[in-house]
Amino acid sequence: MVIKDLLYRLADDCLIIAHRHSEWTGFGPLLEEDIAFSSIAQDKLGHANALYKILHEQLGEPNPDTIAFNRSEQDFKCCQFVELPNASYDFSLVRHFLFDVSELFRWQMLQESNYEPLAKLAVKIHGEVKYHVYHAQTWIVQLGAQGNEESHSRMQTALNTAWPYALGIFEHGADEGALITDGVFAGEDALRSAWHGFLVERCAAANLTIPTDATPMLGGRKGYHTEYLKPLLDEMNEVFRIDPAAEW
Repeated sequence: MVIKDLLYRLADDCLIIAHRHSEWTGFGPLLEEDIAFSSIAQDKLGHANALYKILHEQLGEPNPDTIAFNRSEQDFKCCQFVELPNASYDFSLVRHFLFDVSELFRWQMLQESNYEPLAKLAVKIHGEVKYHVYHAQTWIVQLGAQGNEESHSRMQTALNTAWPYALGIFEHGADEGALITDGVFAGEDALRSAWHGFLVERCAAANLTIPTDATPMLGGRKGYHTEYLKPLLDEMNEVFRIDPAAEW
C-alpha cells in the first residue's frame, strides 16, 4: 500500500534527524542553541510518533515503539541525509535549514491530502516547522552574510557538503504516480521545485552559492543506507533491548 511507504518515509526521516539533533544537547556552542536544538529534536520525535500512530491505528502496522526500535536498518526508509553524523555545528545547522525547508513545503502540501488523518496532522506540524525554519534561516543569514570571512567560508563548505545528500530527500518512493493520482501527495518533484525556489532567494540573502553540479545521494528510500545508520540505531535501541516495556 503506497500510503504506508509515504508515512514510513516521513516518520523515519523525523525519527533519525531527531536523534542527530539531540546529540547537541549539552554541546551546543551557545546555551540558547543547545536548548533550541533540543527543542527541535523533541518536536521531530513527536512528529515521528504521530506518524507511527497513524500507521498502527489506521493501517494495521505494529505499535510505535516496535516500529521505531525493532526494525533492521534495511527496513528504514529515511533519506541518507538525516543519517550523517554531526561532523560540525555548521554542517548540522545547514542540514537543519535544508531539511526543514523541505518539511515546510511538504507539510504545506499535505494539508491538501485526500488522506484525512495525514491532512489533519499536517496542519499541526506545519505550524511547528515554520519556527524551525525561522531558527535555521536566522543563523544561516547571520553567519553567511553578516559574520566574518571564516563564518562565511564554513557555511559555504557545509552547504557544498550537504547539498548532494539534501537532494536525496526527494528520492521517489513506491508508486509515486499513485500518490499523485489519488490526491494523497503532490509528489517529490513538485516538492523539490518549491524547496529549490525558496532556497535560491534565501541563500542569496546569506551570500551563499547553491551547487549546480551535485549528484543526488539516493538509496535511503529503498533501504540502502550509509555506514552511519546502524550504529545510530544500535545506540537508539539500547534501552528498548534492555526493557521493551519502556515508554518513549
